[in-house]
Amino acid sequence: MPEGHTLHRLAGHLQETFAGRAVRVSSPQGRFAEAATLLDGEVLAGAEAWGKHLFVAFPGDRHVHVHLGLYGVFAVHPAVDEGVSLGSRPSRASSGGVPRKAEEGGDAPASTTDDNAARRPQGGAQQAMEPGDTPWVPEPVGQVRLRLVAGGDDRPAAYADLRGATACELLTGDQRDAVVARQGPDPLRADADPDRAWERIRGSRAPIGGLLMDQTVLAGVGNVYRAELLFRHRIDPQRPGRTLRVGQWRAMWEDLVVLMADGVRTGRIDTVRPAHTPEAMGRPPRRDDHGGEVYVYRRHGQPCLVCGASVRTAELQQRNLFWCPRCQPRFRSRATSGPLG
Repeated sequence: MPEGHTLHRLAGHLQETFAGRAVRVSSPQGRFAEAATLLDGEVLAGAEAWGKHLFVAFPGDRHVHVHLGLYGVFAVHPAVDEGVSLGSRPSRASSGGVPRKAEEGGDAPASTTDDNAARRPQGGAQQAMEPGDTPWVPEPVGQVRLRLVAGGDDRPAAYADLRGATACELLTGDQRDAVVARQGPDPLRADADPDRAWERIRGSRAPIGGLLMDQTVLAGVGNVYRAELLFRHRIDPQRPGRTLRVGQWRAMWEDLVVLMADGVRTGRIDTVRPAHTPEAMGRPPRRDDHGGEVYVYRRHGQPCLVCGASVRTAELQQRNLFWCPRCQPRFRSRATSGPLG
């Protein structure tokens, strides 16, 4: 499941690409068709993330709520994407400068005999859209729940396809606020209050490894950030939340803010300190489909980068824990421990 930095990065891409533009909204798969009809031709007001939830705003205090779940993908395609160009085709009907959904199946790639063939870009060149034109985009591939298309203005044409999401629904402002109210503070949001999470943690007997993954306690943290944060602060994942000190929590929060912001910027999770990078240690870079340099996540049985002990794994709340038994010793008392230097 994508972690919070992925959703914030996606919200930024949607904001940059579509905000302030009239968009065509459709549901090729059909499951979002009724709501898509209500939004088609409207100006997309903006996009934001809260934890693992994405909200795309439209006029009238309407919000498309997306939760990608385990398999969801929301791909944003610029004017030229891997050699596929967006051209234009004649609009069949328009309202406010944005064509209404075409009859008999909606838009399809224009034939080479239409009026716009002469001005369609060749060789991947970007084309300036004519006012009122409908952007030409490839036919949907797979089960596309939601498609956004923008063009016909002074910005490059673009489209975005959502597939496989757990949730894709149209909410009112009050309904959007209700979803947010169920979430804990998000380290990537400027309005986040870490004390809200601390109040839940300090009174709980549950393991801190589970509390960090509880989205009602802390929004946006997944298995990678959970494992790496606990390692960086030398905390046993099974340690009860109530045994942490407020200073430990504040240090963890501040660390998360920096680590997750780096994830938004780079698109990957890197958590090792400069002294433990491949270059500094003379070791090969990590080879894993998740990418990024990490201390313990998915490194079961491999030597700890700090002490050399074998990284361990166990299951907690149906998710795998990863930790170093030497750097994160089993909690037995209120003895002090500090972050790794």
